[in-house]
Amino acid sequence: MEWEALEREHRAYAFLARCCLSTTAGDCISEAIIASSTDNYPEESICNTLEPRDRVARTASYWSSKGQKNPAVPETLTYRLIADLCVVTEIKIRPFQAFFQFGYPIYSAKSVRFRMGHIKDADESCQDSGTDRFAWTYTSQEFEMAQENRLQTFKLPEPILCIGGILQIELLSRVQRQEIDGLFYICVSHVQVVGRPLSPAFGIQILEPPEKFVLEVQSYSLPTLPEQMSSITSLQMRVRDLEQILNLLQGNEGEVEYGYEWEVEDEDEEEFDI
Repeated sequence: MEWEALEREHRAYAFLARCCLSTTAGDCISEAIIASSTDNYPEESICNTLEPRDRVARTASYWSSKGQKNPAVPETLTYRLIADLCVVTEIKIRPFQAFFQFGYPIYSAKSVRFRMGHIKDADESCQDSGTDRFAWTYTSQEFEMAQENRLQTFKLPEPILCIGGILQIELLSRVQRQEIDGLFYICVSHVQVVGRPLSPAFGIQILEPPEKFVLEVQSYSLPTLPEQMSSITSLQMRVRDLEQILNLLQGNEGEVEYGYEWEVEDEDEEEFDI
């Protein structure tokens, strides 16, 4: 019996290693859960960070924090991944550049840090960015973020197993002050989490205390990334597209609404294509 148990464990862990190394990596975000603050909801919602385009129907697509006098105040963006078990290798973030504001400022953070874990109580809602809602099994080092309008890659020192399917981005320190009110903001245009899902081949049971887990082998078929994004994310983006198109059809094509209430000083700036 003991030998049979060892054989089963060996087969399970050998298959786990194969899944971690041989499956195709891709974007593992399923949905945006919550941001620590949002300046204008829903126009500047965290859901906009799932949209790879900078603009939707001529309107800028980004998330914005609330303004702060103290640039050291951090922000967090929390996401659910496509599986409770994912091997994450890197996170990509694109800061938002306000082409409709004088000087085209970029509202990046000074640095970023990443946490992975699970919801403490499965019966409770995770629509709360407070740390008491989550149990973190991994916290990364800090990575410096450039104040540049590009998709920046933050590669983890080694592949990390996210147990529980929750990933949180900590945006540390603000670098850009908004001229109109003198407050510091952080704005993000797009986020990707690159990794490999291990479900449905593997499942996880979270025991008490929370740092105890049971790995379940549910299938010996290699897991694959879904061909399309989750239905929730896809629906959110389609609704946003339809709202913007409806706005144009109602005769508001000359107006572009931005959450900061910044005025577009020049029509050419409004049409700037990045």
